[in-house]
Amino acid sequence: MAKRFLRSSRQSTTFKFREASFELLSDFLINLNKRNKDKLNGLSKCSGDFKHKKLIEYIFLITEELRLDPLVGYHAAELVERFMIKHLEDLFTTPTPQGAAANQPRNYEDLVFEKLREKFPLVVFSCVQLASKLSLHNNIIDNNTAVHFLHSMGHRVSKQTLLESELMVLKRLEFRLNVSNPLTYVEILLEVLGHNESSVPVERLHHLCLHVLQFTCLQRTAIYDSLLMATTQCLSPSREQREKFVTVTEDCMLLGVGVIAVATYILNISQWEQVVEELSHITGISRTSISDFAHVTLMHITRTSSPVTST
Repeated sequence: MAKRFLRSSRQSTTFKFREASFELLSDFLINLNKRNKDKLNGLSKCSGDFKHKKLIEYIFLITEELRLDPLVGYHAAELVERFMIKHLEDLFTTPTPQGAAANQPRNYEDLVFEKLREKFPLVVFSCVQLASKLSLHNNIIDNNTAVHFLHSMGHRVSKQTLLESELMVLKRLEFRLNVSNPLTYVEILLEVLGHNESSVPVERLHHLCLHVLQFTCLQRTAIYDSLLMATTQCLSPSREQREKFVTVTEDCMLLGVGVIAVATYILNISQWEQVVEELSHITGISRTSISDFAHVTLMHITRTSSPVTST
């Protein structure tokens, strides 16, 4: 099923490079870097738990079926994770109603997850719908389209139910929907790269980066597990090592430069070192870290057992 995504391309617009001023690019980069650091400093223990392959694939399929911009899918995925973490934290920090434990035949947590499982498909769709409304260059999913689509997927919902679900997500997220997503990082970094290195074909890289980023998000678990083992030089990393590694798996700036490095290697290996050097200069991420990420990702793309090395 994942292979069909390689046919996808940006439906509604073509990203235009080399038009932003240096001042504007600097502001964008500073803002992205601050958001990334703030996110890494405030990670939840559940961060990354709602980025499993099947869920991301489900979101991508919805955006593809509705002919939405890929940016909507990545934004929706971030909203889903933020909502789920906040929702579960609120549920499990709220005291169990008096007498509920004695009256319920099953564990309270099991009942919470069972109830949530019933609503989950609608929650995911609400996040996609909200993300589409925030995209300035994308078709907005109106309620008629939404209800028709959900009916075709076997979910019998009314417009009222749809509105209630959307409002629930909005309230739980405290109406804070303007979150950064991996594709935004890739595109801004490409824009800065093209400004600093005019010889780099960022337009062609952009098209390839869309496929590499999609592959990386779908194979997220496998790629980061390999990166963790390469970093720790341990085939069975400890729980403590895995917990500390969350700051790497959730680092959107690292993901952005890694995706661009992989795309450069595939498109024109002769520019590999030049691009990695410039990406390191732009972000402050070491050449070793960028190279390790790229090599691990390339290993999974080519399905080889080549050792991971650093330049």
